[in-house]
Amino acid sequence: MVDHFSDAVVKNVGQESKNSQLREWHTKNLGRLPGLKFMRTLWVCDVSGRPFKFKATKPGTTPLGLEGAHRDLRISSEEFDEVAAELGRTLDFFKVAAGEKDEVLAAFAAHKDEVTTG
Repeated sequence: MVDHFSDAVVKNVGQESKNSQLREWHTKNLGRLPGLKFMRTLWVCDVSGRPFKFKATKPGTTPLGLEGAHRDLRISSEEFDEVAAELGRTLDFFKVAAGEKDEVLAAFAAHKDEVTTG
């Protein structure tokens, strides 16, 4: 699911973004996408209580340190919401049950302030 979600974010959010920092990352840094997918997988495992732990590559002030990794991208609240919608579509694509989908989206939404601090 993370693979599908990550590719959809690149195609449907990042590459066409009006945000030049976000657009540049999604067009010029795609060589980093496999590592990002791995980190996203660890993050999902961590927030869902699975045995793997996420450790931010750019530690921040929060437990998961998402603000450090996203600060330079200057992600707006609206852009965050677009990514959340893409996550919802990915969960629908994989036919994730409504209760679990709500849990994943809530976990994602809980980090909005961290991601949009830039």
